[in-house]
Parts: sequence; C-alpha cells; structure tokens
Amino acid sequence: MTLTRSAPPGARWRQLAVLSVVQVAAMSVWFSASAVGPALRAEWSLPAEQAVLLTISVQAGFAAGAVGSATLNLADRVRPPVLIGCGAATAALATAVFPWLGPVPWLAVVLRFGTGAALALVYPVGMKVVVSWFPRRRGLALGVLLAALTLGSALPSLPAVLGPLSWRATLLSAAALAVLGAVVALGWVRTGPGLLPSPPWRPRYLLRMFADRRQRLVCLGYFGHMWELYALWAWLPAYLAAAGAADWLPFLVIGGCGAVGCLLGGTLSDRCGRPLVAQAALVTSGVCAVASYPLFGTAAFVPLVLVWGVAVIADSGQFSAALAELADARYVGTALSTMTALGFLLSGVTIQLVPPLAGAVGWRAAVPVLAVGPLLGAVAMKRLRSLSRPG
Repeated sequence: MTLTRSAPPGARWRQLAVLSVVQVAAMSVWFSASAVGPALRAEWSLPAEQAVLLTISVQAGFAAGAVGSATLNLADRVRPPVLIGCGAATAALATAVFPWLGPVPWLAVVLRFGTGAALALVYPVGMKVVVSWFPRRRGLALGVLLAALTLGSALPSLPAVLGPLSWRATLLSAAALAVLGAVVALGWVRTGPGLLPSPPWRPRYLLRMFADRRQRLVCLGYFGHMWELYALWAWLPAYLAAAGAADWLPFLVIGGCGAVGCLLGGTLSDRCGRPLVAQAALVTSGVCAVASYPLFGTAAFVPLVLVWGVAVIADSGQFSAALAELADARYVGTALSTMTALGFLLSGVTIQLVPPLAGAVGWRAAVPVLAVGPLLGAVAMKRLRSLSRPG
C-alpha cells in the first residue's frame, strides 16, 4: 500500500490505542452467553444441545454479517468509524435484551445471531483501519489489536476469578462495555493516510481474491487456525474443569496468554516474515493439542495449556497482515471480511462437534481432534513460504 500523505508523529499509536479500547469493550459480548452457560441452563432447563446453539449462533451470525459486508463491499465503501460504532451499538442492544427474556430458546438464539452479525462490523473493519495507519510494523499493530480482542473475549469469564456475579449482571455488564466501545469508535476513531478512496461496488472481487494462489494459501492457513481457536476458547472452562484445573485458569489462558501470543507473533512476524511465524505457531499449537491427551490431569498439563494459549492465537494477526499485503489495496476491507467470515463459519462446525464428542469419549480424547486444523494450516504456510523464495 502506498501512503498518499504522512501521518503526524504519534498519531498512529494513539489510534491503535483507541481501536484497542473499542475492541476490548465491544468484543466482551462475544462469549458472554457461553460464560454464563451453566447458570442459564439451570434456570431455563436447557438441554445441552440448545446451550451449544447459543455459542454456535454467534459464530454463524458473524459469518453471515461478514459475508454480507464483503458482498456489498461495506468495509470499503462506508466510513469505518460509523460501521464500527453501529456494529458495537447493535451488539450491545442484542446482549442487553437477552437477560430480560423468559425461557424462550429460539429468541435467545436469534439475539445471539444478531450479536455475531453486528460484531462482523467491528473486528474486520478495525483491522482495515489499523492497516491504513501502519504500512510498516503491520504485524505488531495487528497483534496489538488481536490482543485487545482476546482480552475482550475473556472478560465474561472474569467473575469466576473475582467472585460470583449473576448471569444477568454479567450480560448487562458486557452490553454496557459494548456501548462504551460504540461511543469511543464514533467519537475518536479516525482512518489513516493509507486509506484509499471508496472503490466501486464489485462483488466479483471475491472470485479474483481466491483465484490468486498466495491469497488462497493465506486463507487456507487461516481456516486451519480457526478450526481450532474458537472451539478451544468456547469449551476451555469445561475442558479444564474436567482436568481438575482451577476456575481462574480459563481467563489466564484466553486473556493473559492470548494477549502475549498476539504481541509476540506480531513482533516476530515483522522481523522473520509472516508465513514463517504463522507456520511455527500452527505447528506448536497442533503439537500442544496432541500432547494434551497423555498429559491430561498431570502436573505438566497446566504448563502445556499455558503454552497452548500463547500459540493458538499467535498466528491470527499474521494471516490478516499477509492478506492485507497481498490483496488489492482498494478492497482490503472486503478481503479481510471474506476471510474472517469463512473462518468463523468453519469454527461453528468445531464448536458444535466438540461437546457431543466429549460426551462420547470424554474431554481428554475429544479436544486433541482440534490438532487437525493447525497441522493442515501449517502445510499451507509452508507452501506459501516456498512461493516467496527466489527461484
């Protein structure tokens, strides 16, 4: 991407800080219903499969929202602060309505679907804004944004660390944070000097994107990453509880280790190359998934999960940075929305797959199945690296 004008000194870092606040606040609604799942199931007498739908519907909603955004080129044709603010506000509204429902599972699923669809205007568009500010050190910048996302996603599990909080209060707190994110986005988010003028509507760009082998390999690597990431995050509390781990560990793994992984991956990718760092993170994550079976419940299990929490997200920002660098600069928002849409749609499959598998063979044997995704993704990154070598 070529900058048309220079950014004022420090402006890009201030904008990155503002965008990070928006991500932490808005994404707090993501796992809010999952975090209160046991209390919700008990009060509403929900069967296990309906509780799973509350998590899957967010992923499906995000995918639908991102596909719609990509098809209409919204992320490249509408001012990003407006999209982000409207998305965060809509997600807040859907989450705030949820606690006032009676036991009406189908309406709860609709609201969670709407929450996911609204968040599709927050995260991918936020990445586009970051790209517009950072022509260089893009890996680190996107790593910071992803670290904010992981912290926001982990916030609903914080009551397990600090003390009891009713499920209604947890959801309303998340909704309030999302409103804060909307206010900050509308009031303080600005696009960078690398943002190009709005392009014409061109839905066929999606075909061009996947016709390019390099962009296709980046997407395949991302899909392998997404096969594992959200299924692990969604069911981490149940998985760790089955291993006898402490209640505070899910927050540490998702929020703490996840943030470290994002920052580490971003810093290293700017120095060593995005495909190499993504491949290393995918291999490490896949090995952790496989090793979790023999180490389950042993003294080495918690250290393994902490490493896993770093590796499972360390590659995420690198796929976004790589695609932003390979895509048509006019349609970066569309490209990022498309990749994330398909990735989140795939994650819905594994989120639904893991609980019944755990019911059949136990959590110890079910979770290592997630290793398939990152190991296949590592193969795609190896092929991308081979295309980048001279000769």
